[in-house]
Amino acid sequence: MDQNHVLEAFRLEAREFTKAVSGLSETEWDRPTRCEPWSVRELLGHVRVVIAWLPQMLDSPAPDSAEVTAVGYYRPDDRFSPQTNAARVDLARNHAAECANGATLADDFAATWQRVDRLCRDQAENRVVRTRHGDAMLLSEFLITRVVEVAVHGLDVADALGREPWLTTEAGLLVRQLLLGPGQLDAARELGWDEPTFLRKATGRAALDATESARVERLGIQWLTLG
Repeated sequence: MDQNHVLEAFRLEAREFTKAVSGLSETEWDRPTRCEPWSVRELLGHVRVVIAWLPQMLDSPAPDSAEVTAVGYYRPDDRFSPQTNAARVDLARNHAAECANGATLADDFAATWQRVDRLCRDQAENRVVRTRHGDAMLLSEFLITRVVEVAVHGLDVADALGREPWLTTEAGLLVRQLLLGPGQLDAARELGWDEPTFLRKATGRAALDATESARVERLGIQWLTLG
């Protein structure tokens, strides 16, 4: 997928996320999320951490060729082991704890994604990076996974705060395309779900009732499991 297109989706979604958490009270920052054991502040700490990997990746030597796509990035291996998940939880909590308050965390998140946006704009379309898991990926493919982080966890934060989701059209469509693949997009439209509902259902954040399960099966829809 075109790198500029993916970067634009990342930029727009991260900008809306920043707007949404600006001005939260400390009580709101401490609300629990569905991503246990994280609070709102710790979940934003996680999103900031996974975006902050990029500058170091761009500073490192580029692999000769890409070997893994965004779909392959989510294959079930050690990256989703209990030990890795525990480390992921601790990293997010530690970063959130380093910020004096929620406003400082929100500012740090904004500064981090804006820096990543600037750095990525200067990269060649065929730039290859190596992830912390060892995957050699096109930068555009890795950026898709960062859009997933910002978009899906944005839904988690919106739900924790009791707000309407701010999911952008660009990010919602990009994540839908990743989860379904191009061959299933038309069938999925027959479900009649808006983008937030689709992402909640496809990622297990909202359960399918019996009628929905039957329609998904009838339409032959299968979506990617994120971890």
